[in-house]
Amino acid sequence: MAGKAARTAAVLALAAFTATACAKKDDSIATDTTAATNANNSMTASDTAGGASSTAAAPAGLTDANIVAILDAVNMSDSTWGAIAAVKGTSKEVREFGKTMMRDHHALRKAGQDLAKKLGVTPESPAGDNSQQALQSTSDMLNNTAKGKDFDKAYIDHEVEYHKQVLETATKAMAAAQSSELKNLIQKAAPNIEGHLNAVEAIQKKMT
Repeated sequence: MAGKAARTAAVLALAAFTATACAKKDDSIATDTTAATNANNSMTASDTAGGASSTAAAPAGLTDANIVAILDAVNMSDSTWGAIAAVKGTSKEVREFGKTMMRDHHALRKAGQDLAKKLGVTPESPAGDNSQQALQSTSDMLNNTAKGKDFDKAYIDHEVEYHKQVLETATKAMAAAQSSELKNLIQKAAPNIEGHLNAVEAIQKKMT
């Protein structure tokens, strides 16, 4: 139940990103991995997972500053969860998928940060953003799940739903983006996300 609640919280928070963006940045993959380590040491927030909610506004309400923040938070979150799975996963496929999420989402995150600097856009986090709560609750869920088949299933199930929502959010963000370069960045990232979804769905099918 806790795993399902945490997955739901993360997906709802991502849906809410269409109106509420998180503005947390770093300059290297070491910071993403440190975030995973910190999450691994904090196991008290999983009972807050059910508290996350979504009040997504129309895509037209997104600014480029919101979109840059969305990209940053989405990629930081999945890189963090990938770092956990790369260490804790039992199946080689799960560990390798986690490593891929670390690598790919770090690269996507850096591309977003570099473009934001080029455009002079500062990520903006509106009031009501609950992305950090969802990141923490999902990290806690993964850390609190016993290593073995239960963990592998919890991580893979979460990644399937999360990547579906990422694709939906990317579509809305691309429609709302004012900068042509930002639109292009999202468009180029979409095939990578689709590839992740296809890969994780294939792993999920083997588990059933």
